[in-house]
This record gives sequence, structure tokens and C-alpha cells, in this order.
Amino acid sequence: MQRTQSSAGLCTLYAERCTLNTVDAEIIAIGSELLTPYRQDTNSLFLTDKLNQLGVEVRFKNVVGDRRGDLVGVARQALSRSDIVIFMGGLGPTEDDLTRESVAEALGIEMKKDPDIIAALYKRFAERRIKMTPNNERQADVLAGAEVLPNPNGTAPGQWLDTQFQGERRIVILLPGPPRELKPMFEAECMRRLEAAVPPQFIATRQLKIAMMGESDVDHRAAPIYTRFDDVETTILAGAGEVQLHLKARGESIEYAQKRINDLASELEDEFDEAVFSTAGESLEQIVGYYLQMRGLTIAVAESCTGGLLAERLTSISGSSRYFLGGAIVYSNDLKTQFTDVPPLLIAEKGAVSKEVAVALAEGIRKRCKASLGVGITGVAGPTGGSDEKPVGLVFHAVTDGKKTEVKERKFPGDRDRIRLFATQMALDMVRRKLMQ
Repeated sequence: MQRTQSSAGLCTLYAERCTLNTVDAEIIAIGSELLTPYRQDTNSLFLTDKLNQLGVEVRFKNVVGDRRGDLVGVARQALSRSDIVIFMGGLGPTEDDLTRESVAEALGIEMKKDPDIIAALYKRFAERRIKMTPNNERQADVLAGAEVLPNPNGTAPGQWLDTQFQGERRIVILLPGPPRELKPMFEAECMRRLEAAVPPQFIATRQLKIAMMGESDVDHRAAPIYTRFDDVETTILAGAGEVQLHLKARGESIEYAQKRINDLASELEDEFDEAVFSTAGESLEQIVGYYLQMRGLTIAVAESCTGGLLAERLTSISGSSRYFLGGAIVYSNDLKTQFTDVPPLLIAEKGAVSKEVAVALAEGIRKRCKASLGVGITGVAGPTGGSDEKPVGLVFHAVTDGKKTEVKERKFPGDRDRIRLFATQMALDMVRRKLMQ
């Protein structure tokens, strides 16, 4: 970030302050507990959202334990590459709360005791009729030149420092770790300061979701398109039966940023056509619900290997009672016959896991529930029960409206949960495509 020469003279940090140019941020979560399987950093998600609202992009996130050498090294690296560096945690009174000392060492500056903070601490403890131990005074150590950020929800105040590192302007923010302290402090104290420091800048985002295609296949077709938009960041994420294309652009106006991602999204939609099921982040079950309501249709499901997961996904959407009538989990062969009228002879001849039984399940549940559409799923979710002829992961899906029936056979990879999720995704996509006809 370069300082600019103006008619008023060189803008410095210590005279009339200038705003930053294009701004990037780095978030550092501090605490050895965050490096265990038992605690997770969630504050950075909140901070990223707030920073994006200001047009600030988070380029790096780090988690570091309570070791001073590690903290100093991470702080120096962050200060060398990021305009805004936010430290979360390590501001308490204990020996392992080392954020203040480590940041001061990284910046090469001193700290001083703030008597107002000490007085406030003694008052807080006195009001609770608790004797304050001397180590609490560590929370009054303030970086030279920093502004103290009050913490009405805890004892550790935050700090805001507008400074220089290696000749570049840097904004350093120290925040307490507990979310109930960090969030209100950032909202009340940091947002207005950041608004004054960063230029008018906006980030626009959009998400496209593609059903039942592999990540490599999607990227093979998408890369020649998105690489032509060098001012739009494209991230590809793969899930069970779904690939997401996350688009992000930054500009001096929201209109410009939005236009850039819309232009790219339009070309990607043309390329993938009906495989794109969402352009605004909706789930596949939401999209299916939209189509069913628009068409005034209803649906019922008969599930074997998915054990009710398809019904759960459909009914997870508010208002699904308008189109979802019900269904049956038909694990045993007897219940396949009893609830969906699958002929016993058909099961004996073709097997419970077969194209023919999937069709019978779909048609039987459609008739039994008097629904517009019926869905049948049967397969081998594993890890046991597979054979050479019908291996684990083999699933048959059928969708019928009573006039025309579509059936698809798939061999899904993964463990039991992943196979079941893939199977419901396939069934939902078949329903979606049928409703688009």
C-alpha cells in the first residue's frame, strides 16, 4: 500500500491522516486450546463478514498457540503483508496471555500501564466483593500510541493502533477472545474507525451450484471462462453430488463489482445449462420445493437404503407441507410389498436392489399417497451387504408422474453416510429436471 502525494503535502501517519488504498486484512486467533480437537475458532467468520461489508478482503487466517516466540513470528509475518491485522484472544490476566507483549515486540515498541484501566478493574472487583489479585493489572498494559477499546462485557479491554511497520501503514487491532466480548466491541468500537480509514470499496459475491458433476469436470469446462475475468476471484468447492462456484469481485462501487460477477456468472450458466440448479446459494431441496409450488404439484417418497434422508431434506424447508405429502421407509422386503405394493415375485426375480424395484417403489408410493410425483430409492449403502454383482454404493433411483418414469443407476463412492447423501442428491436432481420439462 503506497502513500500518495497531494496538494496538501505528503500525508503521514502523524499529521493529517489519509485513508488506505485497496485494503487486505489478516486475522490471527490466539490460544493453544484452538490447536486441539476440542475448540474451534468461530470469531473469524464474524470478522470476515464485517470486513467484507467494508470492502476489505481477508487474505490470511492463522491460529497460533500461547508461545511468545511463535506469536512474535506470526505477528511479524502478518504485519509484513497485511494492511489490517486483527489479533483475537490472549488479553487476559494469566501467564499464557501473551498477545500484548508479543505484538509490542513484533512492532518494536514499548507498553505502558494505563491507570484508568487499573482503577476500573479494582472497581469491578470491589462491586462483586472479590479481592483482585495483582496479575489482573497485566490487562492494563497498553501498546505505545494505541487507543483503548472499552469492554463492557469483560475485564480485558481491546486496543486499536494506527502505526507503521517497515515503512508501510498498518492498523493493528487487539480483541478479547470470548465471542460475547469480541462481537459487541468490534461493532461498537472498530467498525466506525475502519469506515474512516478504508476507502469507499465494495465486495460483491455470487454462488452457482452444479448438480451431479465431478469437480475436475466442472473446472475443465469452467476454467477457460473464469480465467478471462482476472478481476473476479473464483473458488471451486466440491461436495456430495454438488460443485459450488464462488465468485467474488471488489470495486469502487457495488454496481461495478456486481456487474463483473454477473457477467462471469452468465457465461458459466450458458456453459453448464441445466446442470446449474442454483444461482443464489439455494439448496437443491429448496429449488425442488420452488418448482413443486410453481407447478401446483405434490410429491411422496419410498426409501430403502437412504432410510428417510430424502424425506428429511424435503421437509427441512419451511412450508414444505404445501407439496410434500409423506412417504415410507421400506427396508424389509415385506414392507416394500405392504406399503408400496411391490410384487413379492418381482423382488424374488430381480432382487430388492434393482431398477425394476425402484420403479415399483416410486409408482406404488405415488398411488398410495395420491401424489403428483413418486420417488423410489433402493441400493447398498454399506459397508456390508455388497456383492460382486451388486457392490456397496450401487443405488437405483426412480421418479414417476404416472405417465413417464425415469430411472438412473449409479455407483457412488465413499462411506455409508456419503453414499446415502449422494443418493438423495441424485433423486432430488432427477425431480428438479423432470419439473423443468
